[in-house]
Amino acid sequence: MVMQSIRPPTVSRRGLAALTAAVLLAHVVLLQDGSLRLSSLQQRSAPAFSTRTLTLTPTPSPPAPVAQAARPAPRRVRQRPVLSQPAPDTAVATTATAASSSDLFAPPPAVADAGAPANAAPASAAEPLAPAAPAPRPPREATGPTHAFRVAAPVRIKYEAKGNKFPYSLNAELLWQHDGSRYDARMAFSAGFLPVLSQTSSGQITAQGLAPLRFADKKRSEVAAHFVREQGRVSFSANTPDAPLLAGAQDRLSILLQLGAMVAGDPGAYPQASTLTLQIIGPRDADIWLFTVGEEETLALPGGGQPTLKLLRNPREAFDQKVELWLASAMDYLPVRLRITEANGDFVDLQWLSSEAAP
Repeated sequence: MVMQSIRPPTVSRRGLAALTAAVLLAHVVLLQDGSLRLSSLQQRSAPAFSTRTLTLTPTPSPPAPVAQAARPAPRRVRQRPVLSQPAPDTAVATTATAASSSDLFAPPPAVADAGAPANAAPASAAEPLAPAAPAPRPPREATGPTHAFRVAAPVRIKYEAKGNKFPYSLNAELLWQHDGSRYDARMAFSAGFLPVLSQTSSGQITAQGLAPLRFADKKRSEVAAHFVREQGRVSFSANTPDAPLLAGAQDRLSILLQLGAMVAGDPGAYPQASTLTLQIIGPRDADIWLFTVGEEETLALPGGGQPTLKLLRNPREAFDQKVELWLASAMDYLPVRLRITEANGDFVDLQWLSSEAAP
């Protein structure tokens, strides 16, 4: 038996295209019908509601308290003193107070502004007066009232030195030189031609007297004090701390000439028992010395008789030196006798022997 092959029916391209289009159309219809049913179902099951807009109004917060402006403190008014006008071109001469300590070189007291109105309004009674501001401190080199002052001419004075501190006699010489603006002073002790010790002072001559710049003391070696006036201090070469420099300060040699120039300027300004107070600078220290004016005496000295005025420095501390100084009125009040006594009783006494003009 011979089996025959079966061939599938042949479909044309047009028929295939028509079939495909029919299938797509059927799908579209079904999708539309399902979508309509789903929409109708959602509309029946969805609950009905209405919408409205809610406006939220913030609750106003209470207003912040307004800070009151601070009232300014009432202005305090201080009444200015009425200033009297000084007499013009008046020569000033100061008399030391008898039996009292008065600093002849004290800084002047601070005064109020001279341009202030004399009839300033007083402070209100309801308001207390403000405390007075401290007066500005004057510079250290400010001086007190002007004193009459006259320096002696350059001179060389020789002394005979006596004392119990050395078993031999000494000669002493004071050399005083100046040109009217600067000065140099030297006190030297010698045994024959052998120098023993010396002191030197150099500085300026001002309207208030001598203004030392350097003081030196030499025995085996020299130690010195330097007056740093622009800084108001004294520096020492012997590893000693600096000291404040006060107005009118002198060193241990210039004081002999400063006191004489003060008295020579106005002898009547220094009555007996009046006191002079000055800062004295040594080679290692600074101290306050008080000189009391003593009696007028006529001394019998190796060089002859001399009318003198005595000044005494009494010691204030246990180890202070006692210094007695006699100034000769006939020699522009230069020192013609000087006696220094130590606390243990040792002393040296210099007495005038001769004098001559120095170049």
